[in-house]
Amino acid sequence: MKRLLLTPLLLASFAAHAQNLVLPTDNQALFDQPSAFFQFVDRNFEGEKTTPWEGGQFGFVRDPRRFGKSIAYARFHEGLDIKPLRRDAQGGPLDEVRAIADGVVAYSTAAPNLSNYGRYVVVRHDWGQGSFYSLYAHLRESRVSSGQQLKAGSVLGLLGHTGSGIDQRRAHVHVELNLFLSSRFDVWHAANFATPNPHGVFNGLNLIGLDLQAFYLAQRRNPAVNGAGIVRATESGYRVAVPGVAEMEILKNYPWLLDGERPAGKPAAWEVTFSRWGLPLAVKASNSPVSQPVVTWVKDAGIPHYTHTRGCVTGSGSTGKLTTEGLRFIKLACGLF
Repeated sequence: MKRLLLTPLLLASFAAHAQNLVLPTDNQALFDQPSAFFQFVDRNFEGEKTTPWEGGQFGFVRDPRRFGKSIAYARFHEGLDIKPLRRDAQGGPLDEVRAIADGVVAYSTAAPNLSNYGRYVVVRHDWGQGSFYSLYAHLRESRVSSGQQLKAGSVLGLLGHTGSGIDQRRAHVHVELNLFLSSRFDVWHAANFATPNPHGVFNGLNLIGLDLQAFYLAQRRNPAVNGAGIVRATESGYRVAVPGVAEMEILKNYPWLLDGERPAGKPAAWEVTFSRWGLPLAVKASNSPVSQPVVTWVKDAGIPHYTHTRGCVTGSGSTGKLTTEGLRFIKLACGLF
């Protein structure tokens, strides 16, 4: 499946709202020595223990699995894990964490033990393309509060190792750049989970990451590249048709996701194209009605779909169907609840 093409008009619109990003710490090695930039992960695969830095990158970079002679990585990592440059005498990290762009603090956790993110901060960036949200996790301390205005490079807190599964030697800041899915997230969460949601709409499940690593590298080559352009240029992973009654808040938040003309009323269905990890890439009205969400296309990666779709699509080859987890995610992303 080819990537969606950006029209000259759309490209011009994106360029008019370009937003240059800065890196969130003094570690600038992303561009010339990534092994010194990304924090390693602990890996035990087929009896061999390793600490590859590649596991700190964005994408399907964790949990290797063998399929015949091939190895695929089944676990998706939605951000960049940036290692510290400075530590104190006891090994504690000392690096400051800073905002990657101008924005306003949307959320700052009250405690470090309420999610796998540990202590984290979310910053909203309004670039004329709908709000994007950067997230900074595992902080040792936060120095900001909700509603605070920030400039690119403003200090948010200190890099740390709060959150489950991270020890001091792997201290890092996990940084994401996300689209926002639903303002009714609390309703969806209550219907699907028995556990409480202390983070409201800024729960990580309600934020879906774009490829921030690719964004930084693309802007290095062309400063006019921005978030909307990165999203629309992302490779398609699968497509789902949903009933036309779906709320489709993502279209209200990000009108540039619309592919084609918007119908005057509710269409028979919407077809939504997602990346492999579930980032919405395009939304198109369809005349073919469906009674429930159904997969209409999935990329054949030569391995079971479950492995390369974060468990949302099952099957293999050119066909697939939504798993229970996948259906739950589609309902959130499309406002079908």
